[in-house]
Amino acid sequence: MKLIIPFTIILSTLIVTTSAATAVLDTEGKTVRTGIQYYIRPAARDVAGGLILTSRNGSCPLVVGQAQSGADLGYPLTFSPVNPKAKTVNLATDINIQFEVGTLCLQPTVWKLTGPQEGTGRYYVTSGGVKGNPGIETLDNWFKIEEFMGTYYKLSFCPTVCDTCKPLCGDLGIVIENGQRWLVFSTDRPFPFEFVKA
Repeated sequence: MKLIIPFTIILSTLIVTTSAATAVLDTEGKTVRTGIQYYIRPAARDVAGGLILTSRNGSCPLVVGQAQSGADLGYPLTFSPVNPKAKTVNLATDINIQFEVGTLCLQPTVWKLTGPQEGTGRYYVTSGGVKGNPGIETLDNWFKIEEFMGTYYKLSFCPTVCDTCKPLCGDLGIVIENGQRWLVFSTDRPFPFEFVKA
């Protein structure tokens, strides 16, 4: 009888842990995997296209924006979970996001939340982040993928890689400035999208 109780506790812990890790799926219904390139395609493709890196003011760092044409898939991305041994990307898990393109800026294309910017007060998603090394020094480089509207996903910023930190928490959304669409920290308007394998 003594062996049955601990076994039951261990089994129920495994079940809870397994069910908590829900895999993110691409448009083909396949699990999104680390090291594989994907496009982030918006739910509303009649307005604009996928995500790109471009300059807001003619200088670096580059800012994550949205392609003008709905037919443009944007630039391919890879995802690196906080657990470097993970092979799949799961919901609500801290991840680094990186564009797999070359740029004129001599800095990584890993995403980073930067701000607040003078003039707008907004926090923009930029390049120049650090991949891996979870902790206070890299807090601004960790994002999460959440389910949204049933079949779509949204990105959020609320890193849990530092136990003593109290980061901003909210969704990432799109704002329009001078005709260009930018990915920013937004507490009220998430950006719905799906993953397309590159």
